[in-house]
Amino acid sequence: MDESLRVAYERTIERDRVGDLVGLVPAATRTVLDIGARGGFIARQLADRGFAVTALDLERPLIDDPRIECVQGDATRLPYGDRSFDLVFCAEVLEHIAQPALERAACELARVARRHLVIGVPYRQDLRLWRTRCGSCGAVNPPWGHVNSFDEAGLLALFAGWRLCARRFIGIGEPGTNALSVWLMDLAGNPYGTYVQDESCIRCGAALLRPGWRTSWQRVCTRAAVLARAATARFEAPRPNWIHLLLERAEAG
Repeated sequence: MDESLRVAYERTIERDRVGDLVGLVPAATRTVLDIGARGGFIARQLADRGFAVTALDLERPLIDDPRIECVQGDATRLPYGDRSFDLVFCAEVLEHIAQPALERAACELARVARRHLVIGVPYRQDLRLWRTRCGSCGAVNPPWGHVNSFDEAGLLALFAGWRLCARRFIGIGEPGTNALSVWLMDLAGNPYGTYVQDESCIRCGAALLRPGWRTSWQRVCTRAAVLARAATARFEAPRPNWIHLLLERAEAG
C-alpha cells in the first residue's frame, strides 16, 4: 500500500469510518466486490472477516494478498453478470462520478449485487470549500475531485427499489462557506485548496499544483475570505462527515 494512504487510514477518524463501513457487511455474506479498492486497505479488512473479495479499480489494484482477486474495471461498465456477488461495497467513489455516469454506476452496482449494497459518501459536503485552481488551464476544481454532494434522500434515490437496512452517520463535518468568501478565495487563486489530492484537473487532466508566488492583492483577498467564512460558520449547525448505508434488494433471489 502507498505510504500516504497507510498514514491516512491510521488516523482515528479514518479508522472509525472504515470500521463502520466494514461492520455493516452482514456476517452471512460470502462474496464481496469492492469498488474503488485503491491500495486494498478495506479489501484486506473484508478478507480478514472471511469474505471472498474481488478488488476493482480503474487501474488494476496491486494488493499483495492471495485472498483478494484484483481486477481492472469501470463502475459504469462492470465486467460481471447480473447478481454475481452477494454484496457490492462502494465507499468514497460516487462523489467522484459526474452525471450521467453516476446513474449508470448506481445501476451497475445494483445489477451485479445479489443481496446487499454498502454505500459510503461524504454527507452534505460544501463543494465550494477548499477548491483548487489548475495552473495549466485556470479551471476551478472542487475539493478532492468531488463533483457530487449527497444528502440521504439523494443517495437513496440512486438506488430506488432497494430497502434501507441500516443508516449510519460518522464524524463531524467542518462548517461550510458562503458566496462572498468563495468569490474572494477565487480572486486569491484558491491557495488553500486540496492540492495534495491524487485527482487531476476536471477540465484538462493536468496535475493540480499549489500556487507559488502571489500578489499582495491576492493575499489581502485570502485574508478577507477567511474572515468572511468565519462570520457565518459560527452560526452553522453541526453535521456529520459521512453517511453509510446498508441496502437490501427488495425482491428475493
